[in-house]
Amino acid sequence: MADDKNARDQQADDEERRQRERELQEARDRTDEPEPMDPGSSEQLGDLDEELENHDYPTTTAKLISAHGGREVETQGGSKTIEEVLGPINNESYESADDVRNRIQGLISR
Repeated sequence: MADDKNARDQQADDEERRQRERELQEARDRTDEPEPMDPGSSEQLGDLDEELENHDYPTTTAKLISAHGGREVETQGGSKTIEEVLGPINNESYESADDVRNRIQGLISR
């Protein structure tokens, strides 16, 4: 290909077309990926959300696991029990249901 303005324009057009094709292919490849969960959504906690509101505060991780450990929440990788979510962390204190929700949602959104 000769090195003139038309050849450079054609080369630039070809590169733009290839870039658009790559972007389209990447978008097609991503259609099979699950949508990321909204960390601010209480849907992840389901019925547990109301139970947390009725729990006595301040509380600890151990008390939460004792009271709600078998309850399941939706995570990026599927369902997990509260015990599986909170179990690995140290025995922390929580002043309110919002504190617990924020901690759980932070852990399940990783």
